[in-house]
Amino acid sequence: MTYKILFLDIDGTILKPDHSYHPKTKEAIEQIQAQGMEVFLATGRPTHELSDLAEELRIESYIGYNGAYTVYQNKNILDAPMKKEIVEAYLRIAKEHNHEIILYTSESNYAIDVKSPSIRNFAELFQVTNTSLLPINEEMTNYVLGATLINVHPEEAYLYEIDKDIRLAEVNVHGVTNCYDVIRLSANKGEAVKVVLKHLGISPDEAIAFGDGMNDKEMLEIVGAGFAMGNAHADLLPFATYRTTSVDEAGVYHGLKFLGLVK
Repeated sequence: MTYKILFLDIDGTILKPDHSYHPKTKEAIEQIQAQGMEVFLATGRPTHELSDLAEELRIESYIGYNGAYTVYQNKNILDAPMKKEIVEAYLRIAKEHNHEIILYTSESNYAIDVKSPSIRNFAELFQVTNTSLLPINEEMTNYVLGATLINVHPEEAYLYEIDKDIRLAEVNVHGVTNCYDVIRLSANKGEAVKVVLKHLGISPDEAIAFGDGMNDKEMLEIVGAGFAMGNAHADLLPFATYRTTSVDEAGVYHGLKFLGLVK
């Protein structure tokens, strides 16, 4: 099979818990790029937090906000904000139940209580440093691209399943518990991959993806070769074509080597 494009999740796939990456992971990406294959970062992170990693890996294309925003070689090809009424409902629910929430726009990150220990811990774990963490205001709710729910116990998750277009994906990162990404059926990593493939004229069978969390489910389903990392959430495994080693063991490198694409 000839592959033309590679989609890579970041946390738990490229980056280890200490925010570093295995040398073999970078080496594998470089080999793929040298072959002329397209490489995309595909993450739940906001795109304004990606510049340092993207520059290190020489990647100019990415899917951010779990599929709500997509850039190909610095040109936007997808922009799908959340419905304002859903954002407002989430804020009411979070306040009523003493939950925390982070909302992401194209420029900044917002929280109900920016000084909350759980918010600060989350921000540190996900390196939310390139922009300030700001208090939520009415104006910003008009353009929210993604949301993360924090301090939500599993038995409370149903409170946020208020629309048929929404599902919650447990965040699969060491040090994070009772935390969920808000995933939309109409705007997720898989739907963004479809947009990219159509834009570039590439078939799903010619695409590869690596991921570790339930926010990667649709992406792994879409591509011809979907790899679940060795550290992947157990519920993700049925949606992957293959399983590779963990992020600590350079799972991206070993998966691409299995396909015969790197040495």
